[in-house]
Amino acid sequence: MPRLRTRLRGLGAWLGDAPSPQSPPFSRYRWRRLLTYLITGYVALGVTLAGGEEIARDYRFSTQEGLLAGAVQGAAVVLALRRPVPAWGLALAGTVATAMAARPALVTGPLPGPNWPWGTPTLLAHMTVLLLLALRVRVSGALVALAGTALTTYLVQGALGAQRYTSTGFVAVALFAVPVLVGTALRGRSEARTQLVEQTTITAEERARRTLLEERSRIARELHDVVAHHMSVISIQAQVAPHLVDDPSEELKENLAGIRQNALEALTELRRVLGVLRSENPEDRDDPYGLGNPGTGHAPDAPQPTLDRLDVLIENTRAAGLDVVTDIKGEFHGYPPGVELSAYRIVQEALSNALRHAPGSTVRVEVSHFSGGLHLGIINSAPRRPVAPSPGGGHGLLGMRERAVMLGGSVTATPTLHGGFMVTAFLPRDDSIAPRVPGPAAAPDIAPAPAPAPERGNGP
Repeated sequence: MPRLRTRLRGLGAWLGDAPSPQSPPFSRYRWRRLLTYLITGYVALGVTLAGGEEIARDYRFSTQEGLLAGAVQGAAVVLALRRPVPAWGLALAGTVATAMAARPALVTGPLPGPNWPWGTPTLLAHMTVLLLLALRVRVSGALVALAGTALTTYLVQGALGAQRYTSTGFVAVALFAVPVLVGTALRGRSEARTQLVEQTTITAEERARRTLLEERSRIARELHDVVAHHMSVISIQAQVAPHLVDDPSEELKENLAGIRQNALEALTELRRVLGVLRSENPEDRDDPYGLGNPGTGHAPDAPQPTLDRLDVLIENTRAAGLDVVTDIKGEFHGYPPGVELSAYRIVQEALSNALRHAPGSTVRVEVSHFSGGLHLGIINSAPRRPVAPSPGGGHGLLGMRERAVMLGGSVTATPTLHGGFMVTAFLPRDDSIAPRVPGPAAAPDIAPAPAPAPERGNGP
């Protein structure tokens, strides 16, 4: 049994392989191609054998001549799978040759005479060829083939003609228009689907690129305040320093004045950079959960948040409906402002995601201080109630990763075994590559609710 299941899976994979578009729209799956080849081969065999016999009987050919005429039509049907245009020419030429060879036999005989110039075998073969041709060539090419068939029919029947036969020219041309119409419609549908897939792929790539640029712009606007604060401090210290020294030398005054002037020029350039980063019509995004301004739109007037404001952030989250517990390990040694800002934003994004995607869950926030940096862990249990549709789409995990990579750190986000979600991050104290710090091996002991893991990725 295991061997049989393995063979069945292998057969299913073989039948489902996506091939190169050789015969659209029947080539998406291998089984469709095989079915197309089987039906086409069956039609070709029927036209060759049964059609050859009918041609020999109606046009008074020998058996060998009838089979030859039928074999030409059958060969055209098979050739149309790969080379539809030469197949159309072969089928049309074979029909004309058969009609001309049968024309002397139509002088005598009972009325009504046999179908001419299109007999049943040649009619079926040509319809199949036109269908396969319309699936493979442009609309103009299919219409040209149909027009060429109609013109040839008119010349054979109208200009040359015969005496005792049943006319099939008008009916044949009307029937030939059907496969051309069907094949053209199927080909147009296949092309439209391909273009839609390509456009969807391009749109998704552009959206991802735009999202990345927007998130980087948001982070740059926040870091502007940090850098501007330091430059302002440098400028003020350079201005005050001469007054703290008795009889400062002219060289010292000149150097301090240069430091202050450089700091002021740097602040001016920073303001210009911030103006470039802002959008043409900036709009502040609302924060429906009261977790604080995420730094989008206008740069906030208040100082950027640090780890000292984590308690306020957690209290706001509890007020919004989440049960949040904290676990702080190690001794706080002080971090660069960029590290504290990024740590705050990562916790903020994770808590906001928990509010959006896991309402009523229990969240554990772990903050571990190491000599080399800061480790964060935000783990939530499964949602206690159905998840409401999230309004809009933020940058969520993308922003977390951008902040961590900017500092040389890392972020990991993964579902837990109990239907929750876990975000861990390590931010080094300096720009060196962060050492490996083991995060929690599993979700904390939080009673989960029987619900699937929520999709993550939308920030506040």
